[in-house]
Amino acid sequence: MSVEQYQGTYLQQQFANRIGGANYGKDTNIYKFEKIKRAKAAARAAFPDIELIDLGVGEPDEMADAGIVAKLAEEAAKPENRGYADNGIAEFKAAAAKYLKEVFAVDGIDADTEVVHSIGSKPALAMLPTAFINPGDVTIMTVPGYPIMGTHTKYLGGEVYNVKLTKENDFLPDLAAIPEDIAKRAKLLYLNYPNNPTGAAATADFFAKVVAWAKKYQVVVVHDAPYAALTYDGMKPLSFLSVPGAKDVGVELHSLSKSYNMTGWRIGFVAGNPLIVKAFSDVKDNNDSGQFIAIQKAAAYGLANPQITEAIAAKYSRRHDLLVAALNEIGFKAEKPKGSFFLYVEAPKGIKGGQRFNSGEDFSQFLIREKLISSVPWDDAGAFVRFSVTFLAAGEAEERRVIDEIKRRLTDVEFEF
Repeated sequence: MSVEQYQGTYLQQQFANRIGGANYGKDTNIYKFEKIKRAKAAARAAFPDIELIDLGVGEPDEMADAGIVAKLAEEAAKPENRGYADNGIAEFKAAAAKYLKEVFAVDGIDADTEVVHSIGSKPALAMLPTAFINPGDVTIMTVPGYPIMGTHTKYLGGEVYNVKLTKENDFLPDLAAIPEDIAKRAKLLYLNYPNNPTGAAATADFFAKVVAWAKKYQVVVVHDAPYAALTYDGMKPLSFLSVPGAKDVGVELHSLSKSYNMTGWRIGFVAGNPLIVKAFSDVKDNNDSGQFIAIQKAAAYGLANPQITEAIAAKYSRRHDLLVAALNEIGFKAEKPKGSFFLYVEAPKGIKGGQRFNSGEDFSQFLIREKLISSVPWDDAGAFVRFSVTFLAAGEAEERRVIDEIKRRLTDVEFEF
């Protein structure tokens, strides 16, 4: 039977309302990333001999450090590492606590009670609402942003309140603008800095305001920090947990995916308030049986060698410099981010005397269809596109060639800003 045929059977009536109920599978909307995927496929088919430059991919372009790979091979060969890991091994938790102290100056993290591993950040974000959200409770999210925690809040019968990140406010949420009734009903506040997609970085002063706000309204703070160690131009990595009082109100999520080129390895950790860590651990224990111990040990090796991330950050910083300079020569007003590998750029209004761009998506579709440059549109708080400096390029000479090619393709168009 095809999907269409199954839609006429009793199975169609069995789906939960949270994923569409009896209408599941009938939605004809095409979502953003599917549109990008289709447009890329169409562009490749139409112009098979022209290089497609992918500035939309949100993952590193290189393999993990050779030392990490070697450690995995070594540990994977040991029979004692073959079994269930449950909520993690002590070696990884100790490495995570030491990493927070050495890289982020976070003191006083108890590896036994205030750290637990996760199979990447995404499952942790998905599980955390289970520990807090009852029907009618509120999760406060920032947009544009990563929606997973909001999705699961809705699954649980909760509500999501979105706070826009605007250029005028340095892409930080205006906590004072959150309505009093929302703040009083809120259980969770989700933050992500350095931010995806804006590349904005938080400050210690902002985090201090978050702590005060959270204590006033008795809200749990979840700071998602997968890009926290990828900072540039003298800016030191900043952890929410380094701010006085932060551990009283929340937790921070770290991942090795972006900072150690380990996306497919699926390893990270949750650290902070011991009661929140315990609650997450209990929920996690009913969702998974832990990441492969050999991966945890390889990750512990990585955390003990933060110079690996420093080298990765230097590469991204160099690429940001090249891309920002090229775009600004064309007429864009691009600003190098203080962290992450994303460059968030306001879309032009159109082409002088020609096509209009009414949204970031319009401009993104133009780029892929006409110029074979892939990007990600964001229209939640203004018309923007997100470029990523994780494009494929082996070495500095190849990086310059790719950037020069981007510039060449765009200079034959007179954009209107």
